Amino acid sequence: MKAALVGATVGAIGLGAAEAVARARQRPGQIPALWARIAASGALAAPLGWAAGRLTGAGPVAVGTVTGTAVGAMGLRPQKVGLGPLVGAAVGLGFSVRQRSAPAPVVASTTVVAFRVLSSLLFRDPQVSLLAERVRPEELPFVVPLEARTRYVGTGYVRELARVLGGTYVEDATDVGIVASLDQLRGPDFDPARVDPRVREFYEHTTRFTLDIVPQWRLWVRPGYLVYRTLIARPLGQASVPMNQREALRGVRGRIDTITPEQDDDVAIRGWIRSFADNDEPIYVGIYTTYRHEGRGYVSVGFPIPQASFTATLLPRARPGGGLVLTSRSDLDQPGHYLTYVDPDTRDLTAMAVHGFAEQLDVYVRDDELRAEHSFWVFGIPFLVLHYRMHRKPAPSAL
Repeated sequence: MKAALVGATVGAIGLGAAEAVARARQRPGQIPALWARIAASGALAAPLGWAAGRLTGAGPVAVGTVTGTAVGAMGLRPQKVGLGPLVGAAVGLGFSVRQRSAPAPVVASTTVVAFRVLSSLLFRDPQVSLLAERVRPEELPFVVPLEARTRYVGTGYVRELARVLGGTYVEDATDVGIVASLDQLRGPDFDPARVDPRVREFYEHTTRFTLDIVPQWRLWVRPGYLVYRTLIARPLGQASVPMNQREALRGVRGRIDTITPEQDDDVAIRGWIRSFADNDEPIYVGIYTTYRHEGRGYVSVGFPIPQASFTATLLPRARPGGGLVLTSRSDLDQPGHYLTYVDPDTRDLTAMAVHGFAEQLDVYVRDDELRAEHSFWVFGIPFLVLHYRMHRKPAPSAL
C-alpha cells in the first residue's frame, strides 16, 4: 500500500508538471497538445487499473485486454474499436512474460499510452477538432447558432424560439419552402437555371409535398443506433430516424414553422419539423438557412440540442438531368458538420468541427417522379441511406 501511495504521489506531481507546461504553450482557441492529452489519459487509467486488479485479482493479460477494449470503444472509429483489445492483449502479454505479478495500474496506463500513440500514427486525420472558442456568431457563418433552452427539443421548438426572439410565429405555414429561393445558392458548381422545375418547387415550396421514407441501415450500426435512440434521441426529442420500414409505415408528418421579424416581410427562421403521424413523436427539428461566401451559396441546417447546436453545412452541386446535390463532402473550408456550444449570457460560440461525419442529399426526377437519397457516412464508412419519394398534395377542395 505504501508503494502504491508513493507511486500515486509521484504520478500526480509528474502529471501536474506536464499539464502546466502544456497549458503554458497552449494558444487561444487550441486544445492541449497531443502529448499532454496522452499523458493525462494514461494517468487516468492507473486508478482504474488498480481497482480492477484489487477487486478481481486479474492478471496482466486480462487487465490489458479489458483496458484496451474500453479505450478502443471510446475512439468510436471502427478501426480503433478493433485495435484497442489487440494492443491491450499485446501489452498484457509483454508484462506477463517479463513479470507475472506486474502491477495492474502500470499495465492499464501502459495500454492506454501505447494505444493512443499507435492510433496517432495510424490515424493521422483528426475526426474532431476545436474550431473556435468564445467567438461572436458572425465569425462562424457556417454555424446555425440556435440552441434548445430546455432539455427537450420536440415539435414545439420554433414556437418557444419565437417567444425568445420575438416576431410573428406561424405554425404549419402554407406554401413555403426550406429555402426562400435556389437562386441564393448560385455558384461555380451550381446554376439554378438548369434545375428541373419540380426540384426547384420542392425546395422553394416544400409544404406542397408529402414524403414517403424508406430507411436503409447497415446491419453493423443497428445495435448502436438502437441504444442511441433509446437513451438519447427519444428523451431529447431530436434526431430519431425510423429504424425500419415498419416504423416508417406509421406515417410521417412534416410541417414548416416560421418566424418573421416585426416590420419585415421576409421569413427569418424556417423550422422543418418531422414527426410520426400517429402520436407526433419527433423525428427531427431542423432550422434551414442559406448564406453566401466567396461567390458560393451554402445551405446550413441547424439541429438544436440543449445549450448547443449541431450544424450541417452543405455545398450545392448540379446533378445531371436537372437534379440538385447538397453535400458536406468537399475540400472547401465551409461545408462540414459543427457541434457548437452557445453561451447563454454572451451568445459567444465555442465550436468543434466533426470531420468524421459526412452526408449528401441527392434530389432528382426519375420516371416522372420526384425522388431523393439522403446518405450518411461515419469515419468514411456508409451507415444509412434514407430513400424518399415526394408526392404533390391534393389541391384543397373548394367550399
